[in-house]
Amino acid sequence: MKNTSKILLGFIAGAAIGGALGILLAPDKGSETRRKIVEKGSELGDTISESVSGFSEKVKDKFKNSMS
Repeated sequence: MKNTSKILLGFIAGAAIGGALGILLAPDKGSETRRKIVEKGSELGDTISESVSGFSEKVKDKFKNSMS
């Protein structure tokens, strides 16, 4: 389970860093760049929320199975 969480964390961190660099290095106006940052931040928040939810469900299932 530790390896899974490390892989998930690495994936999320890599996606966040890649997205941020892509936005910041793009030749757009400042207002457009800020809009993109807000959108990507929202998308990243949704992704993290879904990942944490899925991970917590797996932990709950394993706990329930071990108690049976």
